[in-house]
Amino acid sequence: MSPEEFRRVGKQVVDWIADYRAGIESLPVRSQVGPGAVRDALPAHPPERGEGFDQVLRDLDEILLPGVTHWQHPGFFAYFPANSSGPSILGDLLSSGLGVQGMVWATSPACTELETVVVDWLTELLGLPAHFRTDAAGGGVIQDSASSAVLVACLAALQRTGEDVARRGITRRHALYVSAHTHSSLERAARLAGIGADNVRVVDTDPETLGMDPRHLDELIAADVEAGAVPTMVCATIGTTSTTAIDPVREIGEVCRSRGVWLHVDAAYAGVAAVCPELRWINDGVADFADSYCTNPHKWLLTNFDCSALWLADRAPMIEALSILPEYLRNEASESGEVIDYRDWQVPLGRRFRSLKLWSVLRWYGAEGLRAHIRDTVALAQEFAARVRDDPDFELLEPHPFALVCFRPRYPDLPVDEANERTHRVMNALNDSGDLYLTHTKIGGRTLLRLAIGSPATERRHVEAAWERIRRAA
Repeated sequence: MSPEEFRRVGKQVVDWIADYRAGIESLPVRSQVGPGAVRDALPAHPPERGEGFDQVLRDLDEILLPGVTHWQHPGFFAYFPANSSGPSILGDLLSSGLGVQGMVWATSPACTELETVVVDWLTELLGLPAHFRTDAAGGGVIQDSASSAVLVACLAALQRTGEDVARRGITRRHALYVSAHTHSSLERAARLAGIGADNVRVVDTDPETLGMDPRHLDELIAADVEAGAVPTMVCATIGTTSTTAIDPVREIGEVCRSRGVWLHVDAAYAGVAAVCPELRWINDGVADFADSYCTNPHKWLLTNFDCSALWLADRAPMIEALSILPEYLRNEASESGEVIDYRDWQVPLGRRFRSLKLWSVLRWYGAEGLRAHIRDTVALAQEFAARVRDDPDFELLEPHPFALVCFRPRYPDLPVDEANERTHRVMNALNDSGDLYLTHTKIGGRTLLRLAIGSPATERRHVEAAWERIRRAA
């Protein structure tokens, strides 16, 4: 493809994306196709001769688009938002156009240094501690997801136990501590790091707040020490996936410090809310106790996937755990010690120019625009929660400090299992309609519907329409 061909076709592609985003509300939120439909509609063998891009776009419209679930739809209330925005899409396009491989500083200084700037900007915007800055003992890095971030944190925590796990391997039994509401990526990290799923300890939670119980955590750690295990890492969550519950980071941090255990704070969804000063209370204890902290701009901060920010209070254990320097990567800049080589901050060697899209978002919206987005979506969620609270036929789960509302229809005459089954039927009917998309969770044996607001396309009218459809379906 010549530059002129690229210019012509690129304009077509940008127009296609713009038209798609402008008309997304007319599409069913969730894909309506059955298993195998997309594959069956595509040729079984690759083309012998090249085809024009017009044909690619035609098949995109006719075959692929019906198989797409539209995460940017104003009626998408499932899971958590996976926002994209115009500036972010364009930043990603620039990254693809440059085609940079940013594994070490020398392979593209701008790729590394822009990343240090944007993670430091984000540190300031979220009110995170100064020691998380890249010009301090810690520093930040953009990972692909919170799953990779927690794996890196886990490897650093293992290294800090003093066993030199990176060189000698795991020689003792290690333990990792979570609650029943902690994301499943923690167990996966334990498996990948060699700790093992059987050594993931589940800490009790407060029945009212659903937050981790620090006293039970301390008891579990004490029991593991007595049994000869090495307590290695605790994960406290700010905004759990099920309900956005908040673990008491300060109290958990006090236990971790007294026991010498690494504290990782998973704020994948909710952490970006701290761009609003009135929501910075969620990070109480982070500055004093967190060894690592993660939040995902690709969820709620208008940045398309993948973009997950990880900070460390001290980057040395991470670099000790991950740094390998083969001859073909040796260069004067790295050996000078004056630069960051982000290959030592992640599991893969190679890395894309991810910071361009976050930089584009931060510059286009500014702090003011980002705060407006968070505040608007939180306000819509609180309005929806008020409607649920005021309706005697529904039950609302409290608290709901962010933009997720958990609730369920009341079926007082039905046993719990039957009520749960009926709630599932209501959800499936709503999702099959194409008008909106919800997901569910289960708390205390009862199925709850989850309505997560986060798309910049979602307006009050969409939330009001969703409530009316839910009421009719229940």
